[in-house]
Amino acid sequence: MVGRRLIQPHRSAACGFAPGALWMGLAMVIAYHLVWTAYGWWLPNDPRGSMSRTIHRDVLKELGDLHFGRKRVQPASKVIRAFYEDAEGLLHYPVLHFDTEEVEAIARSFAETIRSERSTCYACAIMPDHIHLLIRKHRDLAEDMIRKCQVASCRAVRELATRDRFHPVWGGGGWKVFLDSVDDVRRTVEYVEDNPIKARLPAQTWDFVSPYDDWPFHKGRS
Repeated sequence: MVGRRLIQPHRSAACGFAPGALWMGLAMVIAYHLVWTAYGWWLPNDPRGSMSRTIHRDVLKELGDLHFGRKRVQPASKVIRAFYEDAEGLLHYPVLHFDTEEVEAIARSFAETIRSERSTCYACAIMPDHIHLLIRKHRDLAEDMIRKCQVASCRAVRELATRDRFHPVWGGGGWKVFLDSVDDVRRTVEYVEDNPIKARLPAQTWDFVSPYDDWPFHKGRS
């Protein structure tokens, strides 16, 4: 993940989680890189580590201990696969990918949320199992933008009736990376845009995404 300040995730009210705290740091933040996963795709005791401090379901504790933060030495891919093969039988609901219809519904909900909140989005990748959004800083905190996007997209996916109506859409409140330089934002735009391509999926172009113009140091500003 690119960027400078990886912030502890919160539990989103969008799907039954309570909001948490946000720390801005000392540098001027100019954009937020927001990341969150679909249900079941990054559990609290994931072998790679996580930003969760508790495991809310006792049955999941038998899969392994919780490690706060991303581990310095990452496990082999076969270890991660084995962990999630074991976890799938312990979860209340199946672990699903977003299909094409659901991706389009999520995109429409993001477009409406970004327009209604008058936000500026510089990059977006709606992956089969997770989301990347790069949002310019404005009146809303990063955690508020995640919550608003999750609420709208939960509703949009459930209205399709493509899955059990009680099936959770999102797996938690996600992560926020605070970006404080033009170079950070440009690197993150490239990183987000490359996500589908690296997964051998078509490049994504969304009408709610604006080209980055070096804000707040763009032409006409000192």
